[in-house]
Amino acid sequence: MASDRIFGAVATLVALAYIASATQIQTGFMADPVGPRTFPIIIGAVAALCGMVIAIRPDPDPEWPELATLGALVLSIIVLIGYAYALKPLGFLLPTAIAAGFLSYQIQPKPLKAVLAGIGLSIGLFVIFKYALGLGLVAVPKSMLG
Repeated sequence: MASDRIFGAVATLVALAYIASATQIQTGFMADPVGPRTFPIIIGAVAALCGMVIAIRPDPDPEWPELATLGALVLSIIVLIGYAYALKPLGFLLPTAIAAGFLSYQIQPKPLKAVLAGIGLSIGLFVIFKYALGLGLVAVPKSMLG
């Protein structure tokens, strides 16, 4: 019960810090009327509200995950941090395929399906971001092309 209250309070504080940092986003002269700050502020407000609810109404009998589950969560966080650092030097496709494949394997440990999910998600997201949304993604850096 106390763990839920502590988690809720920490989540609320992190969400408020996120909102504060979102208000610092610079807007351009020809910005969208809503502006780039709106979406992060909405996400922060929802997260703060959820944190407050958890702190005010904690679970009366919380169940902590087993050690193996905590280890899998830590490993997933490490993979996602590595993914963030790998994007710039390696481009979008390879790090996304590896991270998505690893996370897919964590959900359902079937190697072939995890590899296919990683490759499919990587290519699918690239197509959506590059062509449907018009974002300037780099599939593979020029330095890797030789």
